[in-house]
Amino acid sequence: MKLFKKEDETIQILCFPDEDVRKGDYLMVEDFRSGRSLLVQVIDIRFANFPGLMEDLLRDELTEKIVFGDDFDPLGLETQITLLRDVRILLGKIRCSIEDGKLNMNISWLPSRTHSRVYKVDALRLVELLKLGKKRPLKIGEMNGGLELAIDVDGLDGGLTIITGRKGTGKSHLSKLLILGLVEYGAPCVVFDVNGEYVNLGLDKNGEKNKYYERIVVLEPTKNFKITLNYAGKHILANILTYTLGLPQTSLREFFRVWDETIQTNHLTIKKIVERVKVSNLHEHIKEALLSRLYTLERSGFFTDEEFKLVRVEDVLGRVSGGGVIVLNLSRLPNLERKIVVEFMLGKLVELLKRWFVKAIFLFAEEAHLYLRETYWEDIVTRMRHLGLFTFFITNQPDSIHEDIYRQVDTFFLFNFKNENDLNTITKVSKVDSESMKSITYSLEPYHCLAVGQATKEIPLIIKVKELPVKTMGETRKFFS
Repeated sequence: MKLFKKEDETIQILCFPDEDVRKGDYLMVEDFRSGRSLLVQVIDIRFANFPGLMEDLLRDELTEKIVFGDDFDPLGLETQITLLRDVRILLGKIRCSIEDGKLNMNISWLPSRTHSRVYKVDALRLVELLKLGKKRPLKIGEMNGGLELAIDVDGLDGGLTIITGRKGTGKSHLSKLLILGLVEYGAPCVVFDVNGEYVNLGLDKNGEKNKYYERIVVLEPTKNFKITLNYAGKHILANILTYTLGLPQTSLREFFRVWDETIQTNHLTIKKIVERVKVSNLHEHIKEALLSRLYTLERSGFFTDEEFKLVRVEDVLGRVSGGGVIVLNLSRLPNLERKIVVEFMLGKLVELLKRWFVKAIFLFAEEAHLYLRETYWEDIVTRMRHLGLFTFFITNQPDSIHEDIYRQVDTFFLFNFKNENDLNTITKVSKVDSESMKSITYSLEPYHCLAVGQATKEIPLIIKVKELPVKTMGETRKFFS
């Protein structure tokens, strides 16, 4: 391989047919004179074009059709010409510089064409350079060549992570790997499970209990997870009424007054509040607005008036505080009830984090656009993040995530996309250039992802996600097996 051209952070390298290089591989451009090197990732492979190539190919095609007999090539030029036709140009992006064996971001210098060599960096050497998986390793898959790759869970700590890709490419599979890896290191996780595909993490593929069984707590709202008004509290209930049920502010003020009057009776229930609203001297429109929302809460089945049926979030968190998962199964809930439960859960988690009941919580939000109100997007990645709520968004609709959120992503796991609009959306991620994102993402195979961010030391890597030893669920139901 030979260095050919450099424009900004893009490098073009001449590559001969016998040199096996694939999209996503890393090359080292080593300058002998300065002792420095550039680490370059291949983002595209093209044929080299030189003057007269088209005429030569056409002439060769015509000769094959018209002239018969043995080729006469006394100077042996045919072999060289054939080789030149297949010469490739590797289009690469400079990721970092290497000086004295250490990585740095100084890529302002230009290597020599004459006094440099270009060679492929194998996966083992790359992992050693990046020092991945040295502190708290989490094995997530393989790199090209079959080398097992482990990232540090510290790279997922305190940040925002997005996992996105087309349906069926392996997003939820990866998220389950990350969850179980975090559990191994004693982290408490909460999963908003929209499709009911995390409920069997405590079972192996044969349906037998595995080592995670005692660490998985499945909560199904209206079944084994109910709360009382008193436990929810005035603030959280106000958020539910305002943001989920659309109660106007004028009606909300009256609700606070009724709440305060009712709580003095030491028996705070939906029925008691409904009775007090009915006999209160309120405007009919306000009374109707309050009653309709209260009846909705009652019909949801999530609220109970019986204290013995109450399930406290702190009690459940206590069971997983040393490493475990609370799976909030939302698969059987209608959309409105789902939003009510999520609104309560987020409010209660923030409340517990403020009280330092737990140090931090890793929240996995599957298809978050289905149940998170818009104002929560920024809230989760700013205020809640500082409180210790570290979020993973998993979605196959990248345009459902706000552009501002993409700019704050710490780690990004990107699976295959073919749709042009989806590709344009994900290029807003500030971690890597748009040209690399589009080119590599378009050609990713199922269960392969492009990972970049804190977890990979800001260097984009293509990873084949490993198989899970648990009952994963989540497969699309089919008629023809």
